[in-house]
Amino acid sequence: MTTHGRDDDRQQPEPAVAQPIVADQMVAQPIVAASVLPARRLPIELVTSDALRLVGELALPADRDPVATIICVHPLPTHGGMMDSHVLRKMAWRLPALADVAILRFNTRGTTSAAGTSQGSFDQARGEGRDLHAAIALARERGLPDPWLVGWSFGTDVVIRHGNMDPVEGAILLSPPLRYSTADDLCGWAASGRPMTCLVPEHDDFLRPAQAAERFAIVPQARVIAVPDARHLWVGERFVSTVLNAIVEQVAPQRAPLPGVWSGPMERWSQP
Repeated sequence: MTTHGRDDDRQQPEPAVAQPIVADQMVAQPIVAASVLPARRLPIELVTSDALRLVGELALPADRDPVATIICVHPLPTHGGMMDSHVLRKMAWRLPALADVAILRFNTRGTTSAAGTSQGSFDQARGEGRDLHAAIALARERGLPDPWLVGWSFGTDVVIRHGNMDPVEGAILLSPPLRYSTADDLCGWAASGRPMTCLVPEHDDFLRPAQAAERFAIVPQARVIAVPDARHLWVGERFVSTVLNAIVEQVAPQRAPLPGVWSGPMERWSQP
């Protein structure tokens, strides 16, 4: 069985400090899997409506206000999913600098990462709705602009079931399995008119593009994008770049396409 515990970097807790790259900051350097670009990275604590405390991080552009906000919901925690799952942490490492987008990541109830362990226990996309609502409330309280939801695998079910609410602008779903979501949930999105983009790997383990197009047809505004050669975990920089570009095209189109190089300070994450 494919799990969420494997990716190109392996989903291990990241060290507190990335390693600086000693280089001329005016020379463009390629952005690679381990590149960490400048941002204001703030630890956050979310408090849910059932009084659980969740750990997370808010990454903001280093020297300007964000133009949009992404709230991330990670893959299945019982199979290694967490806020540090590789696509989500690369969003936080790159998009504040490359696209002026704020990235809010958190561990759902009972989930552990390098940031710590959130209280509570896994609840099959039920109680996790309270977790998502706490993150949306924090974005509202901090005045973060234009919040979009990005769910990955299990996280897509949480988004579909619980994320159709103000002030959410829309949803981007990575590898949606539609395991916990229902037709009624999708009908709610259809009625709302909120944009929905589904990135579906050609070789997904759970729901492939043709099936996804059929299942999401109930939402007229949903776009199902088949990604050739990709698999459920989006392993490889080629597929990470595809995902990040598709996200930015939706939430901050004026910042797309993303550059593949960076002229400025850069650190490199290294796994101990």
